[in-house]
Amino acid sequence: MEIGQRVKVYRFRDRVPTEVAAKLGKVGTIKEYKMTDGSGVGAIVKFDDKSENWFFEDELKPA
Repeated sequence: MEIGQRVKVYRFRDRVPTEVAAKLGKVGTIKEYKMTDGSGVGAIVKFDDKSENWFFEDELKPA
């Protein structure tokens, strides 16, 4: 995955707050990468509603 790529949120590894769960199935654009807790790399995704959330790479797939 690359910065600027459109991706779809298709699953969650863990429990998430309701506002993040609402992003399931939504498409957004990768804004930047973020180092997670040492177990991998995540991505900050910006959605059309201007909100941003970070996700593990395996929670996203190309849109």
